[in-house]
Amino acid sequence: MEDFVKGNVLVAEPFMIDPNFKRSVVLLCEKEEDGSLGFILNKSLDMKITELIADFPEFDSYVHYGGPVQTDTIHYIHNVGELLDDSRQVVDGVYWGGDFEKLKFLIRSELIKPGDIRFFVGYSGWSPGQLEEEMAYGSWVIAQMDANYLFKNKPQTLWKKVMQNKGDTFSVIAQMPEGVNWN
Repeated sequence: MEDFVKGNVLVAEPFMIDPNFKRSVVLLCEKEEDGSLGFILNKSLDMKITELIADFPEFDSYVHYGGPVQTDTIHYIHNVGELLDDSRQVVDGVYWGGDFEKLKFLIRSELIKPGDIRFFVGYSGWSPGQLEEEMAYGSWVIAQMDANYLFKNKPQTLWKKVMQNKGDTFSVIAQMPEGVNWN
C-alpha cells in the first residue's frame, strides 16, 4: 500500500458509497498520530463567503464543502502564505489558515484576490487508524497535490483531472460515468 502524508490528495475510488465523499478529492492538511484532517476540494456550495460572515469585506468568492465535521466552522486554503501571518504550509504554493483579521485587511487592500484563496465550511477528519483502515479497504487513491488543482481547475472536473494525471488504469477509471450502474 502506498504511503500517504500531509500534502497528498485522497481521491475517492469511483464506487465509494458515502455521499459526503462520492467522487471527492481531499487535500490532506494534517496527518498525525492522533488523526488526520483535510478538505474536500471539489464540492462547491452556492453561497459566497460574504453571505456567511457578516463583517467580511466585499469579496467575490464562493464557499466549498470541506467535509462533514464541524460544519459550523470556516476554513481557508490559499497561496499567500508569505503575506498571511500564522499560515501553515501544506505543500509548495498551498497554505492553510492564518490570522483572520489580517486576512480581512489583505482582502480590503486588494492584496488577496478571489483566485488566491478558497473557503470551506467544515472539514474532513479521521480518528487514529481510521484513514489507514479506509486505505486498506481501497476507498481512496493517493495522488500528489498540485497547487493548480486548487487554484486553476474547476471543482466539477477535478476528480477526473486528478485520476487522469495519475495515468495508467486511473485514466481509464476517470472516463467512467458517475452513474455507471445505470448503463
